[in-house]
Amino acid sequence: MSESRRPPFVVLGVTGGIAAYKAVEICRLLVDAGVHVAPVLTKDAAQFITPLTFSALASEPAQTELYNGVSPIPHTRLGQAADLILVAPATANLLGRLALGLADDLLTNTLLASRAQVVVAPAMHTEMWEQQSVQENIETLRARGVRIVGPAIGRLAGGDEGAGRMEDPSVIVEAVLTMLHGADNSTLTGRRIVISAGGTREAIDPVRVITNRSSGKQGHALAEVAMERGAEVTLVTSSSLGIQGKGSGSLSVVKVESAAQMHDAMLQESKDADIVIMAAAVADFRPVLTHGTKVKKDSGHLEVTFEPTEDILAALVNQRGSEQVIVGFAAETDNVLENARKKLAKKGCDLLVVNDVSAEATGFEHDTNEVVIIESNGNEMSIPMSSKRTIAGAILDSVVRSMKPSSGESKT
Repeated sequence: MSESRRPPFVVLGVTGGIAAYKAVEICRLLVDAGVHVAPVLTKDAAQFITPLTFSALASEPAQTELYNGVSPIPHTRLGQAADLILVAPATANLLGRLALGLADDLLTNTLLASRAQVVVAPAMHTEMWEQQSVQENIETLRARGVRIVGPAIGRLAGGDEGAGRMEDPSVIVEAVLTMLHGADNSTLTGRRIVISAGGTREAIDPVRVITNRSSGKQGHALAEVAMERGAEVTLVTSSSLGIQGKGSGSLSVVKVESAAQMHDAMLQESKDADIVIMAAAVADFRPVLTHGTKVKKDSGHLEVTFEPTEDILAALVNQRGSEQVIVGFAAETDNVLENARKKLAKKGCDLLVVNDVSAEATGFEHDTNEVVIIESNGNEMSIPMSSKRTIAGAILDSVVRSMKPSSGESKT
């Protein structure tokens, strides 16, 4: 019997700023990811959003008081229990007090009474963020090992734009989960990864196409995270989405449109790849006849006969190298796991990522997803509703675990 393990314990500190409302989403995402969340709100935070909101979503009731609470020494209990303390939003005031080691409320006392990892997500107006004193405090905290996430550049509470906007909740949560689970951002250094993304488009005539609802977001998220972990990434995509990732890896993009184009590009690019991930939603059928000119509506009717497209995943498995890891995807609407297990056995890939695209807020066009990763050895791992970047990290973690140790020199 496997040993029972407690979930990671995160103290979520919320300070007084308009971005406090975004901390509710952070709380929800962390709980959905299996984290025990203990919210601590400052008095100023409670001016923007009520503790009751966090109590309803978190793993335990929100706390605001150093004294007169349920526990006589709440900061000690929280500080010692915490695996990580996240402050989001972190105001200029909180950053200054933390840098100076001041403890004058429950949140700052908890921060000082803990040896846990600390993550702060600054949020303030541009002029405040750029103040020399604030930047000196940031450098002090960074030198002490505090992880700074953001801020982003965008629209601010005053209606103008600039640096100081709190980073997106999904980005903050990904940083927290990465720290909690000890992901190594160099695990893919020197590895060559080919990833497909987007939905293919099959032409009926020069105007009309047959396609699907795939946006390419999951495939692009995989490319971003793989690049950040040091991989040499080739992204074969039909999507117009950009790539936001940074890191020690590299990225080249191959644009395609049809299933036939994606088939040819994937087989060519994958020949010397270490890892191949078929995240694209490839059309299963295409028109037998593609009209050279637009079919006019006054022609009366348009009859389209379809034929199957190439099975790209099967072709990749057939040409694979001995140590190449191949990942397939399955978008299902019924008998999800049963159909996915059959597909994995039929295709012969190493991992299969399946999701129920009929479920709310998952799959096509959404920024979030909920998947099950099935390994060829029968192991299955469920990833609860998370950002697609978090899902990408979990998939790449599974890929790394399935890779064979190098028998010779490391790749460069």
